[in-house]
Amino acid sequence: MIKRLLSSLREYRKAALKTPMYVMFEVILEVAIPFIMAYLIDRGIDEENMSVVLQMGLLLLLAAFLALFLGAMAGRHAAIASAGFSKNLRQDIFYHIQDLSFADIDKFNTSSLITRLTTDINYVQQSFQMVIRMAARSPIMLVFSLAAAISINARLSLIFLAMLPVLGIGLFFIIKNAFPIFRIVFKTYDKMNKVVQENLRGIRVVKSFNREDYEKEKFKEISQEIYDGFYKAERLVALNLPLMQFVIYASMILISWFGARTIVASGNNPDLGLSTGQLMSLMTYTMQILMSLMMFSMVLVMMTISRASAERIVEVLDERSTLTGKPDGVKTVSTADISFENVSFAYSEESEKPVLSDINLEIPQGQTVGIIGGTGSSKSSLIQLIPRLYDVTSGAVRIGGIDVRDYDLKALRDQVAVVLQKNVLFSGTLRDNLKWGDEHASEEEILQAARLAQAEEFINELPNGYDTLIEQGGSNVSGGQKQRLTIARALLKKPRILILDDSTSAVDTHTDSKIRQAMLEKIPDTTKLIIAQRIASIKDADQIIVMDEGEIVAKGTHDSLLRINPIYREVYESQVKGGQIHE
Repeated sequence: MIKRLLSSLREYRKAALKTPMYVMFEVILEVAIPFIMAYLIDRGIDEENMSVVLQMGLLLLLAAFLALFLGAMAGRHAAIASAGFSKNLRQDIFYHIQDLSFADIDKFNTSSLITRLTTDINYVQQSFQMVIRMAARSPIMLVFSLAAAISINARLSLIFLAMLPVLGIGLFFIIKNAFPIFRIVFKTYDKMNKVVQENLRGIRVVKSFNREDYEKEKFKEISQEIYDGFYKAERLVALNLPLMQFVIYASMILISWFGARTIVASGNNPDLGLSTGQLMSLMTYTMQILMSLMMFSMVLVMMTISRASAERIVEVLDERSTLTGKPDGVKTVSTADISFENVSFAYSEESEKPVLSDINLEIPQGQTVGIIGGTGSSKSSLIQLIPRLYDVTSGAVRIGGIDVRDYDLKALRDQVAVVLQKNVLFSGTLRDNLKWGDEHASEEEILQAARLAQAEEFINELPNGYDTLIEQGGSNVSGGQKQRLTIARALLKKPRILILDDSTSAVDTHTDSKIRQAMLEKIPDTTKLIIAQRIASIKDADQIIVMDEGEIVAKGTHDSLLRINPIYREVYESQVKGGQIHE
């Protein structure tokens, strides 16, 4: 896991390596300072030698300034390395998500991915910075300070060793009990983000139904869950500080007591036992040793918190897409005829029943195919197999006689334009949104696509025309306008295959008819698949497919289906009576 995370360090590896080097030299100076101080007291102050006091005082000042400079450099490089590491890690996750299939993304869910990109990475960043600075500093400080303390008085130094088991047992208890709680809390974060995301997306619905109080209560409950989890975990983590203080104060009291007795017994003679200067140095080393242990315990606690986050991040990075293009895949879609051969499909291997069963279908190039069926009849699932948004469970989907799995994925999707059921527009100008179809499109091509989608008239009525800013999700345009813009975007792609998944449902029947007529006249060689609830939208199609419970139950022209298929006839008659179709 650690190796997988550190692969995101890349260009910041040098800064990460420099940090512990600066820390090491800083620690050496900090360990040397008490030695200099002891010499100054014993050989300078006690012996009233001002020359030694002046020399040692200047040396102390130089050592202190150097230690300050090295500490500042260590902090600077630690900040650069940790910020760069989190930037690269966030980028790696986001880029990796772009390569995942719909099925892979469904496995995690959007709110969980957002939490991993934000909260989890922040914890890992903090932990990384502590590791390269404090975790490097702690063992170096511990080793050097302990060696210096032993060189002064080995017997008194045994006090540190007696305190280590107390500290170790306490930290083990904290980490063992806190980690499972943090793992649960981060999963609860996912739930909270999901609640917020749903609320913001559906804020108009919430307000129109006066459900603000319900949403507040729902958020309050999930927020309370997070509070309870963190309170329980932090209550354990908080034991770290009093435990460290106990060890520090106990060590200082014991060293002061035994040290003072040793000084009295030796008459302040370092050759016989211990001097005042050495005791002061020993007290300083006591603080350094115990502070290094405190820093190490803080690092362990932070690593305990971030470990759950690190596991969640690596889980995304290690996810392998179930949809991968062949390196030597076919780069050109020669013809736009489509065939389904004994196709079955299920969204997951655990599904008891496939959503599509034994689909056989032939669609010649340039043909317009209408697809109709009740809710849940798997119409959308059928068309999503064509551009490989999902892969078939069994059988094959072929374009131009070639299995779609044998195409280069980018080459395949460049030739298939899908206007999905849920139309999405992005923040930016209207022109920017249309250019998603072709970023290099000329102004004339943009205008032509808008005309074909019957969007030109309302665009010209906007104050800034094609430079009108689209708000997030296209909330400042109507449903019908949004559908026409997404159709124009798809047409700008100049696809060999165009799929409209109920994408004219918010458009009036007259405009719908004009869109279909324009496509028939202007892009006759493009294979067109139209999923619709209104028979008027597919009435003139070359062939119409009727689906029910994941199977094709009938196919033919409008007139033939009226004669032979009761489902189609029933839908038609209900829409005639409802005024949706005019005889």
